[in-house]
Amino acid sequence: MDGFHPVRLRTVLLAAALLLPAGTHADYAVLRNGQRLHITGHERIGDQVKLHLHGGYALIAAAELVRIEPEDFRNAPAVAPQPPVSEPFGEWIAEAARSHGLDPALVASVIAVESGFDPRAVSRRNAQGLMQLLPSTAAQLGVQDNFNPRENILAGTRYLAELLARFAGDLRLALAAYNAGPGRVVEHGGIPPIAETRSYVERVLNEYHRRAGVLPDRSGNPLSR
Repeated sequence: MDGFHPVRLRTVLLAAALLLPAGTHADYAVLRNGQRLHITGHERIGDQVKLHLHGGYALIAAAELVRIEPEDFRNAPAVAPQPPVSEPFGEWIAEAARSHGLDPALVASVIAVESGFDPRAVSRRNAQGLMQLLPSTAAQLGVQDNFNPRENILAGTRYLAELLARFAGDLRLALAAYNAGPGRVVEHGGIPPIAETRSYVERVLNEYHRRAGVLPDRSGNPLSR
């Protein structure tokens, strides 16, 4: 299949939904057009992504896939959304998210877990600032001052967006790579068996759901469940 064919894919999805047994574990593929597809797995094939559906599969252009969201994120109870602009550094979070096509609530969630919104935070591994960038990573991203909140947010958000693109929109893998490094994710073919990293991924996802309240689309606008 070349590109994305909404009518054909909707037909496949309807059939898959009818076949999907209650309680079957699946994730959600979030597409650029706002659709969320219930999938049982996915794999990158060149410039396409193969989405595994119960009883079949669909091929879409990789550029059409925004991210993969875990099922437990979607099924968690809804809470009132908290606009990131009300957070400390909210305007810069919104600016960075808009520049790199991410949800501001996701960026705010990473900051909350990484540094607790402390722009002077330094980890035992010398990760620095709001988004806890290592000096080497910050230098690669063109950061002049890792403790400058705006610079750190813009660079950290860019890095997160690059990781999402590298791992075909899989949010869990991108977060694991942000914490442990992309090399370890590639080496293990998934989230590495590191307790800190596994805990980090779940903490960010939980924080993301708490802040978003409802699932956001690519621009950060909430979608009804």
